[in-house]
Amino acid sequence: MVEVSFEVLLLLILASAFAGLVDSIAGGGGLIQLPSLLVALPGTQPAVILGTNKLPASLGTATATITYLRRLRPNFRIASLMAVPAFIGSALGARVATQIPREVFQPIILIALILVFTYTFFRKELGLTEAKLERKGSQGIKAAFFGSAIGFYDGIFGPGTGSFLMLALIAVLGYAFLEATVTTKIVNLSTNIGALLVFGFSGKILWSLGLCMAIGNIAGGLLGARLAIRGGSGLIRKIFLLATSLLIIRLAADTFL
Repeated sequence: MVEVSFEVLLLLILASAFAGLVDSIAGGGGLIQLPSLLVALPGTQPAVILGTNKLPASLGTATATITYLRRLRPNFRIASLMAVPAFIGSALGARVATQIPREVFQPIILIALILVFTYTFFRKELGLTEAKLERKGSQGIKAAFFGSAIGFYDGIFGPGTGSFLMLALIAVLGYAFLEATVTTKIVNLSTNIGALLVFGFSGKILWSLGLCMAIGNIAGGLLGARLAIRGGSGLIRKIFLLATSLLIIRLAADTFL
């Protein structure tokens, strides 16, 4: 049983609230929440850190998803074609999470995120309006492919999942940022649940701590979703670029320092 002081618990709840806020708008909440757990629980098994992180992430994402669905109507066909393979991929990723060190992935993910940021930054019109693309046939195949691949990554590591989902929806499937955000939440919820089930049945979750952190994540998710709906695609694009750039800095520091 891992015990933390009241002060550390409070800081973790606050970090989780900020993570929920950022994640509900543009993804990247793992940038805040996962490192805070690593710092607060030194010496704790990495799989336990990952599993505990998934509990508040799942509940916060569920709250944000419900908030979006009350105001917006996503393309449920594309969302389901991504979410189901993403769930399976995430569960498989969580199964191997304890066998492959995260250091193997960090340089690859760092390069991928730099490309995501560069592509989005220089294509200023990207995602501000919905592209008129055909969303049947090959679009469904693309949705399933990206869902399974990104889901697998989320199960193994996690941070940046929202960024990759957003880019796939915007650049490949023609979504605007606001529409992509609600679909990202649906898919991300499925990846969180898939990994959470595996970690839970493996005994890799600190339930009391995770539920306390979930209070903050839920509050942040509610606020972030409402801000995103009010601010539209323009606001989401700015937060997306900010969250991605901070994630790049964090991963670069972990990789090279």
